Amino acid sequence: MKPFCFADGEIIESKNATIHPMDLGLIRGYGIFDFFRSVNYKPLFLDHYLDRFITSAEKTYLPLPYTRSELKQIIQELTDKNDMEQGGFRLVLSGGLSENHFSPANGKLFIFPETLLFPSEEKYNNGIKLLSLEYVRPIAEIKTTNYALSVWDSLRWKKEGAEDVLYHQEGLVSESSRSNFFIVKNGTVITPDKNILMGITRKHVLTLVDQVEIRPVSLEETLNADEAFITSTTKILLPVTQIDHHKIGSGKPGPISMDILKKFKVLEKENSL
Repeated sequence: MKPFCFADGEIIESKNATIHPMDLGLIRGYGIFDFFRSVNYKPLFLDHYLDRFITSAEKTYLPLPYTRSELKQIIQELTDKNDMEQGGFRLVLSGGLSENHFSPANGKLFIFPETLLFPSEEKYNNGIKLLSLEYVRPIAEIKTTNYALSVWDSLRWKKEGAEDVLYHQEGLVSESSRSNFFIVKNGTVITPDKNILMGITRKHVLTLVDQVEIRPVSLEETLNADEAFITSTTKILLPVTQIDHHKIGSGKPGPISMDILKKFKVLEKENSL
């Protein structure tokens, strides 16, 4: 975490940021967040992230007492104050102090600049393993702070040498715990259409692909895919080479996946000038 953050309506030292212990964000796990990267002192795809954050606040009935322009101004001030050439910004809106300790209330907005570490080069070069898990995130289209299951289950991943999980239900896959999921079959990039967060990296990856299908994806066809990968703000694109005990394709990062990663890095560079 960087030295300065936004809390209580002003920029303060991050170590002094506090939240009431009866906030719904703590006692009910109710709140929203978003996360974007800064490259060359410029927030990457900022309007897209703010679109999602503002919409999430509306859908969760949490008042957001700042306009888009005010949020941008705060982010710029934090960029300057923390000398944020590279890194990440985490926006958090808590559930607030509720009279009945249950209904959404006036939450508290935090914006935390953070140091960002990408996955190791080994993971990009060799691919990662996912573990299948029958589960669908509650209100999956919203980026809520409720990650209880995946945090709890993450100890299992480590024991089995996995990077993350792949959620599925009734034979259809949806997403990873913190990433969108794609497969490649016969040159076509395919990604699930339901029970997912509409990722911003996913959104831009889709613009880089000629042959794409957005539709239900079965677990069976996933295991028989030529390639697979996940996308997120903090990973960009990581090739998936194993799911449970099943090797995906050749068991190595596929050419289409790696080509998309190269194209995304060019897009990122263009948007950070």
